[in-house]
Amino acid sequence: MEGAEAIVAMRVAGVELEVMHLPALRSGAPTIVFLHEGLGSVRLWRDVPSRIRAATGFGAFVYSRRGNGFSQTLDAPRGVEYMHAEALDVLPALLDAAQLERPVLFGHSDGASIALIAAGAYPERVRALVLEAPHVFVEELSVASIAAIGERYRTSDLREKMARHHRDVDGTFFGWNDVWLSEAFRSWSIEASLPAIAVPVLVVQGVEDEYGTPAQLDAIARGCAGRVDRVLLEGCGHAPHRDRPDALELIAAWLRGNVA
Repeated sequence: MEGAEAIVAMRVAGVELEVMHLPALRSGAPTIVFLHEGLGSVRLWRDVPSRIRAATGFGAFVYSRRGNGFSQTLDAPRGVEYMHAEALDVLPALLDAAQLERPVLFGHSDGASIALIAAGAYPERVRALVLEAPHVFVEELSVASIAAIGERYRTSDLREKMARHHRDVDGTFFGWNDVWLSEAFRSWSIEASLPAIAVPVLVVQGVEDEYGTPAQLDAIARGCAGRVDRVLLEGCGHAPHRDRPDALELIAAWLRGNVA
């Protein structure tokens, strides 16, 4: 992973997080904060931050949430509101500690939902949003796919593969899987966060996304106060930056054209 040598430990609100900060390549350019998926981490973004940085000149700040990657492990099960807690408490403290003013938030899956919650609560602190495969409410497709990956984790080599990237692989997996499969999570929704969002938004989703449908994009476009650009990619599943080589070019071009 390019830039891996820049991964360091950072203490935020009493919790140790692994972070990577690649400074902007041009003076005055904003920084993009990358928010990973439910089973993601700094390292699992691979070369995405450095490629977006090279294509835009923007800085890149990447971190692993508590319980993921090699950040501090969880000491209790996550609750239904874990994405709200990340967006409303952890992320602002992290931005303060890193002295990042009005970054772009680039979120994937859970990370995209966290970005929307944060932008809805603190609109003055966010410059723009790039959202890959966001969730704003729970769909049956999502629940079925998350149940299926739980079975794969128990019966295939998925656990072994994930263990290379997470300090506590079982804590990482079940800390996400159990919440999404809980009965209490079925009514989860962040649509109330959307009307306060007036910054430019790009939403990218794969047509073959096994975790969500275009209804998520429709809800975001309908709910946000500002401009929302939607892109549906053929031949693409839940991770556009991995599934479609041209997705990062599209995102970089949008950033150059819409973010000062």
